[in-house]
Formats: sequence, structure tokens, C-alpha cells
Amino acid sequence: MSEIRIVRTIHDMRAQVAAWKAEGLRVGLVPTMGALHAGHLSLVDQISQKADRIIVSIFVNPTQFAAHEDLDTYPRQEARDLEALAGHAADCVYAPLAREVYPQEFATAIHMQGPALGLETDDRPHFFGGVALVVAKLFTQSQADVAIFGEKDYQQLLVIRRMARDLDLPVEILGAPIIREADGLAMSSRNAYLNAEQRQVAGKLSGILADLAVSDLPIEEAENAAREQLLEAGFTQVDYAALRDGDSLQAIGADSQHRRALIAARIDNIRLIDNMPA
Repeated sequence: MSEIRIVRTIHDMRAQVAAWKAEGLRVGLVPTMGALHAGHLSLVDQISQKADRIIVSIFVNPTQFAAHEDLDTYPRQEARDLEALAGHAADCVYAPLAREVYPQEFATAIHMQGPALGLETDDRPHFFGGVALVVAKLFTQSQADVAIFGEKDYQQLLVIRRMARDLDLPVEILGAPIIREADGLAMSSRNAYLNAEQRQVAGKLSGILADLAVSDLPIEEAENAAREQLLEAGFTQVDYAALRDGDSLQAIGADSQHRRALIAARIDNIRLIDNMPA
């Protein structure tokens, strides 16, 4: 496999994609914030079945972080990320600087509703506006035909699908199954923050989530039971433990076709999220 090309500017990204499309090739995009792990690499492998050329974007997006969150300490390890991609189907890494994505006097925002309401936005009201904005920009900068996102960030996946549909963006959105560690913990860049003791606690998350997903208790009782289990397991705060409609993330109703169990919980200052079909 040839060496992966690194692109830093919108102009160069579009020029590369234009050359590929002139050959009749289909272009795929794997958006990431770097700190690549096996979950990210599985996205590259999966989208290779839907695209002839693959772009992996690496960009830590400032608009999805609040002032008190971990933007400055979020792991940045481009050299290791490039090593991780070796042997996978990536053709290009798009790694722009923040000033390339958000130039001086940038003044546009996206306000999301629908699947963006509740859950993550109860605690982080800014979050999906920032995610939708950067993903819309990555779509237009890359001119990708297809993009893939992991189901670990399930609410984000639904938000991006709605945003692309509402803005008539000509990109197919794929969802990919969660990749888990041997004990069930969903792979995440934030897992690197966990010390040995915290990692033991984190490993209990998927079992509690599975119990929530199959619980035959009334919904509120099942959610409360999951919160209690998380605290007993050593999590220091539970942001939510919820059963929702799997298509809209609204409250489950008589016409709900699918259900989804979702959890966000913290071990000290490390926030973990996970979900499963119910």
C-alpha cells in the first residue's frame, strides 16, 4: 500500500477529491478527532466496501467543547495515528489547523433540534451544534460520497443523519457497530485517561447497560435501577441512564418500533458513554 498522503488545506483536499472523481471513483470519509483505536480502524475497513478512495479526517473540533471541558488536554498524537492507519485502506489523512476550518471572523452556527434534544444536551447544550457544524464543513470540504460513524455515539449518529437530510447534503451516512474490549467496555479515546482502578470500574458499564436493555420493569424503575447499579459499581456521577425510542430518542410510545438503552456516567472527571439496542 502506498504512503498515506497528509492534506492540511481545503484547497488541496478538494483538488485531490476532484482528481479521484474525474476517474469515476467513489470517495468515503471517516471523521475522527484522532487518538485512533481499533474502533476507528474498523470504520476504515468497513467503509472500504462502499468507497474506492478513503479520507480519514483528524481534527479536534473546538466548537463542541465548552470552556470547562477537555479541549486542551484531548489526546493529540498524529504520528501514532498515521502508524495505526498503516495496513488499512486509508488513502488520505485530512488534518487541517483550526484556523483553516474556522477562519478569523467565522460567524455561522447550526442549531439542532429533533434527535439532538435531551440526553447529551441536558448536560452539554452546546455539543450537537458544534458537532453538526464541523461535520457539515467536513462534508463540503471533502465532497465525500459516503461517510461512516460509530454507533457508540448513537445520538450523534442520528443528529448527523438528520442534519445531512435537512440540509440536502449529498452524502450517504453509514452507522457501524460498537467495537468492545474483552470485558465489554466500548472502545473510546477517553479510555486512555483511566488508571488501573478506574478501568476496573469502567468494565462494569456494559453489563449494567445490558441489564437496562432487557429489563422488564416499568421504564422509570428500570432507569433508576441502572443509576443505582452504576453508583454501587464505583461510578461517581450518572448523567443519564435511559430507555428511549431507537429511531427518534424521544420517550418510548405505543408506536415505537425499536428501543435503545443509553448511559452516560463519570468516574471522577472521566465521562464514558455507551448504548445498546433494547
